[in-house]
Amino acid sequence: MTHPTKRAEVLSADVPSPRGHFSHAVIAGDFVHVSGLLGFDASGQLPEPGDIEAQTARILDSLESILHAAGSSPASLVKLTVYVTNINERSAVNRLRATRWPDTKPASTLVEVSNLAAEGAVIEIDAVAMR
Repeated sequence: MTHPTKRAEVLSADVPSPRGHFSHAVIAGDFVHVSGLLGFDASGQLPEPGDIEAQTARILDSLESILHAAGSSPASLVKLTVYVTNINERSAVNRLRATRWPDTKPASTLVEVSNLAAEGAVIEIDAVAMR
């Protein structure tokens, strides 16, 4: 027997519009699935090419905005997937996450990739949270 699942697309006014045919996030039942985020500023530009700390901070800001727009918060994160172009910079990412959300330790995967969807991007994060 299947149960109908409530589904809603989420776009946050505080985050640049997605560059493609997708939403910032989709609410499916009790979960919020957040699309991969790059370190774009409010105008949709990547102002710090190659700077993993600046891009990570911007991504975490965007993630918080999207989660709030979906009726969730970083405290409800259950899974993060982090893509970096240089695995040796992972300590900066971990430090920023721990500083921003010291009491939130979601399941996490970190993967090194050769390229991301925008020139100069060095990190991308997608997430799943509870509502």
